[in-house]
Amino acid sequence: MSTLTVWKFSTWNGANQAIATLEGLAKQQLITVHDAASVSWKPETRRPTTRQLRSLTGPGAIGGMFWGMLFGMLFLMPLAGAAIGAASGALAGSLADVGIDDDFIARVRDQITPGTSALFLLTSDAVQEEVKATFDATGLRKPQLIESNLSSDQEAALREMFAG
Repeated sequence: MSTLTVWKFSTWNGANQAIATLEGLAKQQLITVHDAASVSWKPETRRPTTRQLRSLTGPGAIGGMFWGMLFGMLFLMPLAGAAIGAASGALAGSLADVGIDDDFIARVRDQITPGTSALFLLTSDAVQEEVKATFDATGLRKPQLIESNLSSDQEAALREMFAG
């Protein structure tokens, strides 16, 4: 079973600083990273900067389309208005089918604001207590964990939705 986790950091560059820590955790086999992306939101900008972390992921990665659609729903759709409402409704329904529901989207949207950053991870075999303790020990101001568990069927549906 995979888990989609979001680690929120209280600084705009905290997520990028945490990437090296995440790589170390993966080498220690405390977490298996299937796909990852980061969001950094400088205080003076209107929108965050996003990037897929290809160096952390293997051949099972879902790909940039998933992250682009998810980040679009999180950070662009609220600004776009009714012009793309039907399309966003269909996308939200598809994501809900794979365990990423409106509540998860709302929690993430409310918490990632200018001046903060986040690390989005599709993982398995995570020893969450060790991951959190290691992030805490880096001095990154107590990152906050936002989590959504995906069943095996939901993970398969997610991979199928974004295949290719």
